[in-house]
Amino acid sequence: MTRKAPRRTAERILGVTLELFNRFGEPNVSTTMISAELNISPGNLYYHFPSKDELINTLFEQYESGLYTLLEASQDVGDVEDAWFFLHSLFELIWRSRFLYRDLNHLLSRNRRLETHFPAILTRKRAALRQLLDNLRAGQSADAGGERARDAVAASMVVVLTYWLSYEYVLQPRSAMEPENAQDALLRGAYHVLGLLAPHLNQVPRAHLLALIDAYHPANGPRPDRGREVTQ
Repeated sequence: MTRKAPRRTAERILGVTLELFNRFGEPNVSTTMISAELNISPGNLYYHFPSKDELINTLFEQYESGLYTLLEASQDVGDVEDAWFFLHSLFELIWRSRFLYRDLNHLLSRNRRLETHFPAILTRKRAALRQLLDNLRAGQSADAGGERARDAVAASMVVVLTYWLSYEYVLQPRSAMEPENAQDALLRGAYHVLGLLAPHLNQVPRAHLLALIDAYHPANGPRPDRGREVTQ
């Protein structure tokens, strides 16, 4: 059996840092804690990442790159099944870097890179969700409120996406951020975001969407053939 080559030290540092940030919150994790978890010297850690902000920025860049790639897929959403998959994938991506959202206000107040880049992330999310809504409404008659109403829906969806994990954390501060709770948290978030779309669809796609929402109500749980388990 061929043994796998050991992971590069920088990759290991980032992986462990992300796990610690996600579990305990970025403000509660020190570089000393990270080096101890990795069983390396602080000097070795600083050689790869001279400061804690370097770790935060690198993890953020990875998240930002993955997010923008995913948001481009909003152009391909053609029906409510596509919308469900897109939104669930978006929640999964957020979950994998959940420390950014759990500690967002703190990070924005002290990290210049996040302060300057995060508004653009919200803008891109809003544009992608507006595109999703427009795709689902293709061929439908004009709706009450028109463009302004759809802009408001997209903005509301962004708010839920951005602060859903904070809401979960407030309800269950001791367990909400644990990996075993990921699937339920994602289902609840997707359930509420999808619900914002329903009033803006015609009868047939609305009925399909409502049936999908009901099937994925968090109390019922996902069917075995839908949804992907999140273990990170």
